[in-house]
Amino acid sequence: MRIIGSSAVLALACLASVASASDKPGPDVKPAKEARAKKSYEIPYKFTSAQHIVVRLKINGKGPFNFILDTGAPALYVAVPVGKKAKVNADADGWATIDKVTVEGGLVMTNVRARIETPFQLEGMNGMGLAGLEIHGLIGYSVLAKYRMEFDFTRDKLVWTELDYNPVSPFKLKGKAGGPGGLETMGQIMKMLGGWLGRKATPDVALRGFFGMTLVNGEDHPKVLTVLKQGPAGAAGLAAGDVITHVQGRPVDDVEDVIRLTKRMPAGTSVKLTVQRGKEAKEITFKTTEGI
Repeated sequence: MRIIGSSAVLALACLASVASASDKPGPDVKPAKEARAKKSYEIPYKFTSAQHIVVRLKINGKGPFNFILDTGAPALYVAVPVGKKAKVNADADGWATIDKVTVEGGLVMTNVRARIETPFQLEGMNGMGLAGLEIHGLIGYSVLAKYRMEFDFTRDKLVWTELDYNPVSPFKLKGKAGGPGGLETMGQIMKMLGGWLGRKATPDVALRGFFGMTLVNGEDHPKVLTVLKQGPAGAAGLAAGDVITHVQGRPVDDVEDVIRLTKRMPAGTSVKLTVQRGKEAKEITFKTTEGI
């Protein structure tokens, strides 16, 4: 047994020497090319009112459009009106190949297979204004699976890193757009209802009027800490140290009272402040300007 073991060790040593020698490339052997470094992209994002993650992208140079990241969707879904605007023509089964998709943050994808369809959920969401902004499509599995994604919601950007992976669509969608069992009518109903209620996909936003002052709570009333001389309140004569006792004739006890009475004032609103400056009571009037 000891002789066989020694022979085995000797044989293995010889094989190792041969293998070691054969591992060295000859003069005519070219080194293999190094794999291309995977690129990462920082993608800005925002949340809808329902806390969906939205990124912006352009399709064939048109846009930007708002797309929800949806791992439950099998592919990239582009709403029909967006497809028309980007001049993307779908085949008889509702599929198209998009020449160029540019995601905000520098990511460019070419020859992207997409479903040109407005899902009933999307139509209903936009019709009722539920997202807080108009949604133009969904980025699904066939695109998302090509990247490793880092989600850190303390930052304003996601990190997408390329992967050596080309996903196969989990199933094929054929035929005209529409939900099962007539669910597509639900989207149309929600859109109609939203129209009756005056809802919009992207609600009109009125910026709060600008005062140009900073307040702190005082002993009995809010006190002006700082004031911009060129701001509307400063130009009207408000000064640091003034104590605000009334806003629009209504008494205020703290900063929260002032905010409550002024938060819905748009630009151009006439404002009357009653202030105490030393022993003197003064009324200061001005118009708010565009919020910043």
